[in-house]
Amino acid sequence: MAESLLFFTELVGLPVLDVRGRRIGRVRDAALVPLVHPARIDRFLVSGGWVWLTVRHDQVASISLDGIRLSEEMLTPYHSDEYMLRIGRDLLDQQIIDVNGRKVVRVNDVTFEIHNKNGNGNGNGHGNGHESAAGAGRNSLYILEVDVGIRSIFRRLVEGALPPRLVRKLQRPIPPNSIRWEFCNIIEPDPQRRLRLNISHEKLERIHPADLADIVEELSRAERGAIFESIDSEVAAEALSEVDPKMQASILESMEPEKAADIVEEMSPDEAADVLKGLEESASEEILEEMEVAPESEVRELLEFKANTAGGMMNTEYVSLHEGATVADAMMALKGNEDQLENLNVLFLMDSEGRLAGTVPLARLFVALGGTPLRQLASETLISAAVTDKQDEVTELFDKYNLLALPVVDEDRRMAGVITADDIISVLRQK
Repeated sequence: MAESLLFFTELVGLPVLDVRGRRIGRVRDAALVPLVHPARIDRFLVSGGWVWLTVRHDQVASISLDGIRLSEEMLTPYHSDEYMLRIGRDLLDQQIIDVNGRKVVRVNDVTFEIHNKNGNGNGNGHGNGHESAAGAGRNSLYILEVDVGIRSIFRRLVEGALPPRLVRKLQRPIPPNSIRWEFCNIIEPDPQRRLRLNISHEKLERIHPADLADIVEELSRAERGAIFESIDSEVAAEALSEVDPKMQASILESMEPEKAADIVEEMSPDEAADVLKGLEESASEEILEEMEVAPESEVRELLEFKANTAGGMMNTEYVSLHEGATVADAMMALKGNEDQLENLNVLFLMDSEGRLAGTVPLARLFVALGGTPLRQLASETLISAAVTDKQDEVTELFDKYNLLALPVVDEDRRMAGVITADDIISVLRQK
């Protein structure tokens, strides 16, 4: 183990020495001030007599396994600071998110890196561009990794019972298991504390929604709500649609109605309706009242249907054209509905009365000339479901005809919505 590294289990209990080498106390905790620097230890909390003292990072001359030596002695009593993230109190034994591993882990120990006076000890670049001219050249401590494996548990078990150098020797056969600090995402339910600690969930927004859903399902109710409240509404909507249906309601109920409405608006109408059906009627109504008029009306319409019917399963987002339209017309319609392309498989043709007249598989457009009438490309058999058809009947149609999408019509054969294969998969998974 390089001498430039230090574990939190080693830091706690280290003697703190004044400029003449006299011990004034021992380290009890250390703290970041994320608004100042995301990885550098800003304060050391030292027990000295009846009070704890605060040692600023720029008061430290050297740091080693033998102790912390100060460059000055003007220390102040410790007072709790809401802008501090204390390692022992706020990080150790807490759950954090490993963004790269896409999982929730518990912190057993923390590995620091000591930057020497020349600023070129085994540096990890954390100090570059952040230190002032006055602060450069002093020994500083930076969080390098959080430790989550057996090796860190071993250090915790023997903490204070064996000398640190012996512990390092004994732990060598145990494989390390740690996460780089830049890949850690701290969970903090309190929105004011998140702000003071400069905690961002931008890294989570780059995770696939299904992985993010798996992560939040491992958290407490308050922690889940905190994640969804602080990430982008579109990302939150995609992740919420992947969360276990039994948990979706509790997530929305833990949030302010305005933020919950922002997320629900980003969901497809059928998914939004399904989620709101799981809420208490009063909570559902509060969210609907905060939604914009257009999505609200679509969702309210779907809420009128029973969940186990085609009407309750369908989505109202689809692309339809007049039965006299051409391939060129279809291509223009697709360009105007780019947000639906990812899940679009079929175009629907309507007659002059607005009734369903045919379905055109999207793939057929790409092998036809622009002037080709769409009705020439329509499927030979027109298969549809009525809004009142039962869930089992709809599932049988998908199975019998190998469908990717099924139009749903009202009693006048006017298009009401569409059910996709994804909807059927979701139904089967719930069973």
